[in-house]
Amino acid sequence: MTSSAEHTPERPDGATAPDVHAGPARRGRVRARRAAVMAVPATLAAAGLAVLTAEGALGVQFAISGMPFTVTATELNGTGFAQFGGLDEMAEGSPNAGDTGGQVLVVTSVIKNATLNKLCQSVDLGGTNLVIRAGEGAQKVSASDLTTDSTELTGDAAFTNIEIGNDASTLNKAGPKGRGPKGVFSQQSDTVHIANLRQTNYATTAGVFKLPGLKLGFSGSGC
Repeated sequence: MTSSAEHTPERPDGATAPDVHAGPARRGRVRARRAAVMAVPATLAAAGLAVLTAEGALGVQFAISGMPFTVTATELNGTGFAQFGGLDEMAEGSPNAGDTGGQVLVVTSVIKNATLNKLCQSVDLGGTNLVIRAGEGAQKVSASDLTTDSTELTGDAAFTNIEIGNDASTLNKAGPKGRGPKGVFSQQSDTVHIANLRQTNYATTAGVFKLPGLKLGFSGSGC
């Protein structure tokens, strides 16, 4: 039997041409990651969340720490809502990368104007939790251009004039910050109401974030 090496093509200079069928290991990892990213949307759609993602869609423009934090609120009300998927990137060599390659698949939610009742945010620092609370009195927490990158979101939600299946690049109800990459499945609505909100987030940004009655401290338990 003739070995495959005997059929390896040579370049005119006599060097062996690269095998076009044997890409670097990274190519296999990228293909596997792409397959995983494309598999997640079907699961989300089946659950009624209707948020899909595409490789290369970044929810935030800074390197995330890779440490998830919890956000809860008894009630969230917003006008101008958009939602699509993305990949957040950790700083190169982050000790939190594990076997993720420094990337986290997230659902990006954008609200043009939002109010939250009894906001709680906590991050587990290993043995203790840093906890932030606000909006527990008469005044509510308020934010403009509120953007959250989440891996989990639960609550009782209601939307008005919702559109599901948009190309994320055409979204217009949450303003410019609520527009995602071309070719990404998304949804948007005029308003959003979520009772008993609970999120696992990797990033949050806002144009303006007002936290009346802010309390920050350490606790043995999180939100």
